[in-house]
Amino acid sequence: MMRTVGKALSTAVGVLVGIGWTLCSGAANTPLAHHGALDGMRHRVIISSDIGGTDPDDFQSMVHLLLYSDVLEIEGLISSPFDKGRKEDILRVIDAYERDYENLRTYSDKYPTPVVLRAMTKQGEKEVAPFTGVRRSTEGSEWIVKCARRDDPRPLRVLVWGGIEDLAQALHDAPDILPKLRVYYIGGPNKKWGPNAYHYIATHHPMLWMIEANSTYRGWFVGGNQEGEWSNKEFITRHIIGHGALGDFLAGKLDNIKLGDTPSVAWLLKGTPDDPSKPGWGGQFVRAWERPYSRFARLTTKEDCMEVFGVLELALPLDADAPEKPEARLVVENQSLIGHVGDDKTMRFRFCPKEAKAFTFTILGNLPSLNGKKGGITAVLPSPDLAKHPSARFPNWWTDDPSPQFADGPHSGAKTVSRWREGFLRDFAARMDRCKSPATSN
Repeated sequence: MMRTVGKALSTAVGVLVGIGWTLCSGAANTPLAHHGALDGMRHRVIISSDIGGTDPDDFQSMVHLLLYSDVLEIEGLISSPFDKGRKEDILRVIDAYERDYENLRTYSDKYPTPVVLRAMTKQGEKEVAPFTGVRRSTEGSEWIVKCARRDDPRPLRVLVWGGIEDLAQALHDAPDILPKLRVYYIGGPNKKWGPNAYHYIATHHPMLWMIEANSTYRGWFVGGNQEGEWSNKEFITRHIIGHGALGDFLAGKLDNIKLGDTPSVAWLLKGTPDDPSKPGWGGQFVRAWERPYSRFARLTTKEDCMEVFGVLELALPLDADAPEKPEARLVVENQSLIGHVGDDKTMRFRFCPKEAKAFTFTILGNLPSLNGKKGGITAVLPSPDLAKHPSARFPNWWTDDPSPQFADGPHSGAKTVSRWREGFLRDFAARMDRCKSPATSN
């Protein structure tokens, strides 16, 4: 993939001073959170979640979201699973919210009613996108379009916690909505399962405003102050268990903090959402370099390298003796990726590695020339120098800061979230207290 050399992006490091947020600019302290929801800015929000799947952290993040629903204008909750999980899983969290609602509403009359939340809960795509990146309109994709077209001057914040298929479909069906969208995509493992939908958006809608957080989000549960009540397990014991129906629901899903999708919400709560280069609870990002994409017309080996979280595409020639209906799968770790027959008589596969390491894969199918063949690829961390070369093709695209000072082990950008750990957990704990008892009048 071509890499366009552009002007280096200057990033800033935030610090907490007393009870206020400031930005270290070298000359003067500038207020940071004037667009944060906790400081009065109401953001329009749609959540797209793979809740109910193999990872319970979406249940935790949905509990967290509903506790802050009084300061956000939630317009949609979409189920976007890769396999398991349906909108009924979102409704189960709303059921717990309903049991705590009478207490919550004493703290703010802006908490949405359970009836309103259920009405905006929609079923999205239930399968990963085919090679083309889009398949069909869904209740979820149509809801994104409807909300984006509302007569409201504010942008629509789409927080993608799972499959990005519904967003891709919405852009395919209604490209006019693109300028209205501001997307925060928890990539990493989610991108691993949906490389086709992601590739469709990157190829056909490069002007989209999007934060692609492939590893920054890990700072919510890795690093930072992990002492005492702020440790992943102790926080559950002290501040979650026994805190209303929502607290017990969250603790029942996992006995420690993960909430891997929550940085997308925190990005709206405390920070400057329209400028991802500035620090905030949801992280700090750099302008994206050219999106990594590696295409090979041969079977690769572990000696071949690509950027982690990039898209690998194999386009393997079909022999003359190929059956009339060629079928093949690329089996790698816990994935079985369906091959696509291209117009150029190649069998194509796309794979997105979520870790920097060597991968091996096997091709299985009815093609004598490919069946049983093995290959590999080695995924490597991006060079910090890439941040100096933002892509002209993706002018509104942001991603993890690869600077070593912000990395936590192999997780680029994670420290831009974890450095606020005590602050965002302390605030979360205060929100959980609202579920226990009503507000006391002065």
